[in-house]
Formats: sequence, C-alpha cells, structure tokens
Amino acid sequence: MARKVKHFSLHRIAGTELRVVSDVDAGILPVIQEEEAVIRGYVESGRWRHQSVTLFVLQDLQPLVHQLQSDAFPGRADVLDSRPVVNVYDLAEPSACHVFINLETMTREGYWDDPMSVRGLLAHEHAHPLAEGRTTQASRELTVETTAELPQSSGGRIGAVERPECSGWTEDRQAAIRQALNLLVHKLCLYAPREIFANETAIRSGFGDALLHLDRRNLASGQSSVAIRGDIKSHLQRELDRGELTPAAAKDLLLVGDLQGYIDLALEVAPFHRGGVESAAQELEATLENEIFRHLEPEARQTYVALVKRYIDLRSDLTRDELRVWGNGILDVLAGTLADKGIMSGFRIRAADTES
Repeated sequence: MARKVKHFSLHRIAGTELRVVSDVDAGILPVIQEEEAVIRGYVESGRWRHQSVTLFVLQDLQPLVHQLQSDAFPGRADVLDSRPVVNVYDLAEPSACHVFINLETMTREGYWDDPMSVRGLLAHEHAHPLAEGRTTQASRELTVETTAELPQSSGGRIGAVERPECSGWTEDRQAAIRQALNLLVHKLCLYAPREIFANETAIRSGFGDALLHLDRRNLASGQSSVAIRGDIKSHLQRELDRGELTPAAAKDLLLVGDLQGYIDLALEVAPFHRGGVESAAQELEATLENEIFRHLEPEARQTYVALVKRYIDLRSDLTRDELRVWGNGILDVLAGTLADKGIMSGFRIRAADTES
C-alpha cells in the first residue's frame, strides 16, 4: 500500500540541501532541527562531503525494506526494519545520502521525544560514509564461517544419578545457540570496523556528548535486561531441579547469553578511547563493571576487556589480508572464551568471492 506524504520541506543548511519527506504529521520539527545541527557540526569539523541529504521520517521502514529486497540487498534488508535510523549511501557518489528514521522503533526505544538521542543517532549514521576507508572496504570483502559444535544430549550426572538424556542441549536450543554465535562473530569481527570508525568520527567531530548520552541510555537498558537474565537463570534452575539439565550446560547457556547480550558494548566504549575522551570511556566502563558485569559469568568481562584492546589498536589502512589477520585475533578471543565449554570448534575468515 502506498504511503501518503504528510510533510515535505526543503532547507538549505551550511551549503547543503536538506529535503524532508514524511508520512508522519506530528513531531517532525524537532527531528529536522537535530538533523540541521548534525549537518552544521560536520561542516564545521571539515569532514562533510554531501551536497544534498534526503531525510525520510516514516512510521516504519517497510518501504525501505521492500525496495532493498528487490534491489541491492536481497535476503538481508529485513533486518533494517528494527533499526531506529538507517543511512543509505553510494560509495561511488559521495555527494548525497538518504537517511531513514523509523518512528515505530524510535518510540519503542524512547528516543523519539529525546532530542539528544535523536542527535546521537543521526550523528552516528551520518558518520558512516564519512568514516569509509581502506579497512571498512576490506571488511566487505571478507566473510566469516563458523562451525559451532555443541554438547550432545548424551547424558550426564545429576547428583549421584546417571541420566542418559539430561544435558538439556535440545535440537531447538542447539540451533538457537548456533545462530546466536554466528551473528555475534560477524558483528564483532567484520561489522566492527564500520561501527568503530563511525563512532570515532562522530566523537572527533564534536558529537561525543550525544553519543555518550545514547550509551548511558543503552547501559540503563542493559541494567534492566540483567533482571531478565535473573528470570532465565531461575528457569534453568527449574530444569536442573527436574533433572533435565546439567549444571555445566546451564552455565554454558548463561555464558552464551551474556556474550550475545553485552560484549558488543566494546564497540561503543573503544571509540571514546580512540577519540581521546577518556572521561567518557571511564564513566561507561565503571557503569559496566558495577551494574552489569558483576551479575554475569566472569568470562564475559574477560572477553569484553580483550576486545576493547583490539578495537583500540585497529588501524584504518588495513588491506584485506591484514584485516583477515586482525579478524582472526578477534576469533581467537571468542574461541578462548568458549574452548573450555566445548561449544565452538572451528571457524575461518575468507575472501567473500572465493571458496578457499
């Protein structure tokens, strides 16, 4: 069904033409004001490349998903519909970009009525094309293959009783864990350079306060999800009590959940270190330590610390082969965390256009 345009306006901001198109009829002006502030900030930083920006403010991103599924990103575009802001740009044509704001997600996450969050999200998305370079290009030329082998439901000991089918690693659970690990590995290894350099570019361009505000909000959400983790732990305990799960399997499942839910925060903290804003990095890490990591499996914190160090050291001029070496270091961190659990046994990084 075609969307009815309820708002269209044209603006000239520091030499950039800003077109605003929306199927939303209320609350548009504050968003436009934040977009204007972001454009001015990047122009003043000397990093701005665009001559025109089209800002779409939509009820949801289904129109974008539909377009990309039939065009540039078959089979992948549907993941965009849950994101609050998306920047679509052409690497071969840096004079323009198209920014899409998802009202549904923005409202659900509490961003819509928070101008500083809107500014942080827009600054981050606009930073992506500005942060493009050799390493980010190389990240698109590689792919990660993982082989996640999980303990089989071949029995275990509950107390003094040997139970032949009590490990708790059901087929559905194994499939979910494999999918979670595959997504985690791709995010921390190949998508990470794009996120790190975008965040660093935004921080160095004067948007550190806005990104810090966003990170504070996200950490507050992380603290809330720790309470949900308690519910999961209670559920696993009930399985233990019924003899359907071994203590080792319960601990493994909690660890995978902790890794999936929290260690990608390294992508938010490392850019503040890289950008020289140590006060922000230290504030976020203190919150992580005091409010989140102390409630998780200890391996989660250890993995986070190792990742931050490697993200701080990431160079922006890596070739494909050099990035493969760096990426293997990230995989080594994850393998070291999971090796003793018998969860992940194999992985490799290869060129996306080869089979070797």
